[in-house]
Amino acid sequence: MGADGAASHGRRDRCARAAGDDSVTLDEILNAPSPASQWVLDSDCAENGLSPAIVKEAMRSRIAEMRDSVERGLASAAPSITGMVGWNAKGLWDAPDVLQAPLLRRVQAYAMAVNEENARMGRIVAAPTAGSAGTIPGALLGVADHLKISDDDLVMPMVLAAGVGKAISKQMFISGAAGGCQAEIGSSAAMAAAAVTELLGGSSRACVHAAAMALMNTIGLVCDPVGGYVEVPCVSRNAFFAVHAVSSAQLALSNLESFIPPDEVISAMAQVGRMMPLELRETAEGGLAQTPTGLAVTARMEGK
Repeated sequence: MGADGAASHGRRDRCARAAGDDSVTLDEILNAPSPASQWVLDSDCAENGLSPAIVKEAMRSRIAEMRDSVERGLASAAPSITGMVGWNAKGLWDAPDVLQAPLLRRVQAYAMAVNEENARMGRIVAAPTAGSAGTIPGALLGVADHLKISDDDLVMPMVLAAGVGKAISKQMFISGAAGGCQAEIGSSAAMAAAAVTELLGGSSRACVHAAAMALMNTIGLVCDPVGGYVEVPCVSRNAFFAVHAVSSAQLALSNLESFIPPDEVISAMAQVGRMMPLELRETAEGGLAQTPTGLAVTARMEGK
């Protein structure tokens, strides 16, 4: 059997193992041959009966949609329906780079551009939710554009991001209503961290530890949207956690690892989410939503 045949046979074996169990874990991805995205792709194809070409094309489509929402968001300062956001991404993008940190500014602006498009009812890719939709494009597209990496090279990192998101969703929740913002933005930051790590040549182990470090440093974050709208603090929160994802990737690429095993990090976040009071889980009954300004916005939007 030639080298190509052996590699193909190995992929079929991994597909066969994955096809029997759809409960993908971060530990499985961590121990997969590098690049991790290939194992995720093989597993998904086996489980769903899809060809790799179909999965890759779906990812190309999502990357294109993400890029479109970034471009629209950076070009517009139109306010959202509530008037709370809409100009932040463009304002940052057009402002002087006083810190001389072009990657930081790009990642933040891209992330906010997507979430402000969402606030204006524009088309976005929920990744994994609408409220956390800016984190992956902010981190992954931001790093790629900074380093002049083509969109074709983002396809497999996006496959890995999806695999990490699936592993998290199989073990806990990914909605703010179920587990607080840690579930939404934590999941998206973990997905983005793994994707950026693979984009920059990280091993399967490094990718998963990047995800774990992003996730563990989000535990406890509440979901307290002002007025119940996915705007404040959601837009700026995506900017912060897109940078958080890139930071996690940098640590992992420097051989730093999560002391707590990755799947245990997921379990810990799930436990915290179950302990979190209802008032801090997307109900707008606690946190920033219950400040005097937050209550005034709610009253105005309700016509009181």
